[in-house]
Amino acid sequence: MRRHLFAPELDEFRAVVRAFVETEVEPDYSSWVDAGRPPGWFWRRAGEIGILGIGVPKEYGGLDASTFVHSVVVTEEIQRRFLALGGVRVHTDICMPYLLEYATDEQKDRWLPRLASGGAVVALGLSEPGAGSDLKAMSTRAVRDGDHYVVDGAKTFISNGAAADLVILAVKTDPSAGRRGISLLVVESDTPGFERGRKLAKLGLQAQDLAELSFTGMRVPAENLLGAENRGFEYLTANLAQERLSIAVNSQAAARAALGAAVERTAGGEVGQSAKFALATAAVDVDAGQALIDQAVRDLVDGELGPSDAAAVKLYATELQSRTVGICLDVVGPTAFRAADPLGQAYLDGRVSRVYGGSSEIMKVIVAKSLGL
Repeated sequence: MRRHLFAPELDEFRAVVRAFVETEVEPDYSSWVDAGRPPGWFWRRAGEIGILGIGVPKEYGGLDASTFVHSVVVTEEIQRRFLALGGVRVHTDICMPYLLEYATDEQKDRWLPRLASGGAVVALGLSEPGAGSDLKAMSTRAVRDGDHYVVDGAKTFISNGAAADLVILAVKTDPSAGRRGISLLVVESDTPGFERGRKLAKLGLQAQDLAELSFTGMRVPAENLLGAENRGFEYLTANLAQERLSIAVNSQAAARAALGAAVERTAGGEVGQSAKFALATAAVDVDAGQALIDQAVRDLVDGELGPSDAAAVKLYATELQSRTVGICLDVVGPTAFRAADPLGQAYLDGRVSRVYGGSSEIMKVIVAKSLGL
């Protein structure tokens, strides 16, 4: 089944990504944890080998004939080494589709080559101190003033926020219209009035950039409007299926990596029957999750992944990650209950997967609605 998903030509791409992760990223990774984000060279090298150009047309410097399946390869290879580099998925799986789908030709010429090469990093500015999942409650305002929008407000929990050169920013252009008054502006981080706040301390994902952003009298050229004014909510919801599948792929890969590590660390030793049964159950669970993930990836590439299916796969994979890592910690024992241990860190890193992109409870609501409940 996996061979059907991964065509033979992807083997070469996987080998390149694996070599990059093992020989360039992993040896330097501890310094990224201390800094709270990857260094600039990482983004440039990722661009050089094609990771940041997935899905981007070749004329803009993208990886030729690449699809979301290439992103799956990247995620699996990163998680295989227990690394927290979700900012890559934010760049490629979450932000890039907005530019590919809604940017004008002139905007694509300006932004896509920089992003595909790693010359620029992109973030998505949605969450606010007083508005998380409820986008219609956002308070960041953009008021048209001639050929500019004047933006005031703040965002928080922004992945890639500290490193971002571009931010796809959700703003209220018609406060009286609720979700129908939201627009998307692409903001250059050197725009006067753009400020970065404190680096946010997190339970896990220590090498993943997360920041606060604020905007005071920030004048953004009207030509940076992405798509049509007041259609931002429509654009945001249109990409939710891929965003949630991206999270699910990461959780599935994390579960498989944890299971492999636990089996390796217990092999050859005295393993009780209950531990054997626990790992056997986890192995079947992980294989079931893989089948669900692979089908969803095929559906996405074919343009057939619906909102309820994406919600179901995110719900299953993120809960699977939690169950599997918990079992692996129990089986390996006290040595794994440390943040410095790969399994201990996997436990900390994985908790947020059941929250961002829509919590497990929200996923259940979506699935229940699809059942007519």
